Amino acid sequence: MIHMVPRPKEVKALEDYCLQVFFENGETKIYDMSALLEMPFYSKLKNKSLFNTVKVKDITLEWATGQDICPDELYNNSRSF
Repeated sequence: MIHMVPRPKEVKALEDYCLQVFFENGETKIYDMSALLEMPFYSKLKNKSLFNTVKVKDITLEWATGQDICPDELYNNSRSF
C-alpha cells in the first residue's frame, strides 16, 4: 500500500515568504519558501503580491503565475506550528 502524505486544505501566506498550511489530518505546519525563490521556476514569487496569490489547488498549492509545489515536499519539509 502506498502511503500518501496529508493534503493541504487551506493556506495562508505569511511574512518572510513562509506559508501556514492547514492539512486534512488536522495538522498545521509552516513551510519556508525562501530557498526555493532562488530557483528560476519560483523567482517571480519574490514579488510579494504574486506570492500572496497562493491557494489550494487539487492535492497541492498553486500560485496565480502557475507555479506549484510537490505535496510531499510541502508536508515533509514543513515545521509544526
